[in-house]
Amino acid sequence: MSEAAQTLEGWYALHDFRSIDWQAWKAASAAERAAASDELQSFLAAWEQTGEQKQGSTAVYSIVGQKADFVIMHLRETLEELNELETTFNKSAFAAFTKPTYSYVSIVELSNYMGQPGVDPLQIPEVVARLKPALPKAKHICFYPMNKRRDGGDNWYMLSMDERKGMMRSHGMIGRQYAGKVKQIITGSVGFDNWEWGVTLFADDALQFKKLVYEMRFDEVSARFGEFGDFYVGNLLDTETLNKLLAIS
Repeated sequence: MSEAAQTLEGWYALHDFRSIDWQAWKAASAAERAAASDELQSFLAAWEQTGEQKQGSTAVYSIVGQKADFVIMHLRETLEELNELETTFNKSAFAAFTKPTYSYVSIVELSNYMGQPGVDPLQIPEVVARLKPALPKAKHICFYPMNKRRDGGDNWYMLSMDERKGMMRSHGMIGRQYAGKVKQIITGSVGFDNWEWGVTLFADDALQFKKLVYEMRFDEVSARFGEFGDFYVGNLLDTETLNKLLAIS
């Protein structure tokens, strides 16, 4: 049996993708839409306060394409908190105008592939910050789930620890070239969802998503062992853009 990589875990994550029932939204009265919008804004304010208190973090983005209209990404200390957030939102007036299209449950994860022997990573402030990150207010988001292949000669889990470390070191060097351009949050989902990891990217220039993912496809870790699910890409929703999204002209 190959040696399993040890992992560090931080905040639990929920990606909640929704579509808006535009027919129902337009059919509602102006008073009903105003009440639902006000309630949604109160949610945003509460989530923002949670972030300021460093008890979690939330990001809200519109989604381009037909897979969803928007996503709410929550990071919280426990699964119970995520469950409560989801249930409370589902009971809201605004949620009545939405339909769930996809969700992803995971936990912020760092592996020991890049760790230093004899060093307690939890004593390194930068590591702790990566386990409990504040989601940035970047203009764009990209999310996709992925697996490591388990197929014949290309079985990631049958490789030795040294082989995996070497490949992940090379893989990580590509990501470092995009430091300052793309913020990446890796969440582990083995035992939580249908894929093994979720990858969430944030950038002010959406083209950097394409460049980063494309370049990594040529690295052996992705070329031989990477399997990818659907990609979701979108734009930041703040108070102004949210009001514009929901406006009925």
